[in-house]
Amino acid sequence: MNLASIKLQPTGALLIPRAAVAAVAAICIAAICIATITAVGCGPSAPLARTPTEALQNYADAIDEGRVEDAYSLLSDDAKSNMSLETFRRLATENPAEMREVAWALRRPGSLPVVTAEIETPDGESVTLRYESGRWRIGVSAIDLYSQASPRQAVKSFVLAYERGRYDVLIRFVPDAKRVGLDAEKLRAAWEGPQKEEMDRLIPAVKTALPTAVFEEVGDRATMPFGAVGTVQLVQEHGLWKIEDVD
Repeated sequence: MNLASIKLQPTGALLIPRAAVAAVAAICIAAICIATITAVGCGPSAPLARTPTEALQNYADAIDEGRVEDAYSLLSDDAKSNMSLETFRRLATENPAEMREVAWALRRPGSLPVVTAEIETPDGESVTLRYESGRWRIGVSAIDLYSQASPRQAVKSFVLAYERGRYDVLIRFVPDAKRVGLDAEKLRAAWEGPQKEEMDRLIPAVKTALPTAVFEEVGDRATMPFGAVGTVQLVQEHGLWKIEDVD
């Protein structure tokens, strides 16, 4: 689908040995945030964390003090399913210096914690919630149905708008250079006329590939592969991602 064919077109680096430590850090950081939200999985000796920052602090303290079981109890059920207590204990025993480095790093997070949850609606849409001031609040995704904030969101919104016949929305995804002389009705006439067969082939293929697609971003351009050799080409204009081509 070529739009041109319808007349448009802390700042210091922390060096930690890779042996097992990276895996521990990645699992622990993500898992502790989950444990904080659900308040599940804390053993009798581990204090209950009320915030993500407190969870990180409790975990770091347990590691520093050699309380392996307490540290392990702060992990979420999902993290524990990927690493047994025995494996965790062996990792801590065999890599004490590295574990202390991880604890040191966790006490100095590089950004403020943001706790979110994602809910999928019956029609396949995702709604993001944010935990703020002790309450869950609805994120912008609930009101921005056709977001163009990222390449993935733009493609998802584009597919949704096409499926719903929202040409007033689809026109927003046309890059400025290809929008000259084009409006929603002309777009409708093209995509429901001469290009309908092509669009009915491309859009389902893009939709099928989207959940697992890997986007390649270079500056203000992005590419999403789909099918055997298909690609979606995107360009960012005025802070919004637009669909340059689908073929």
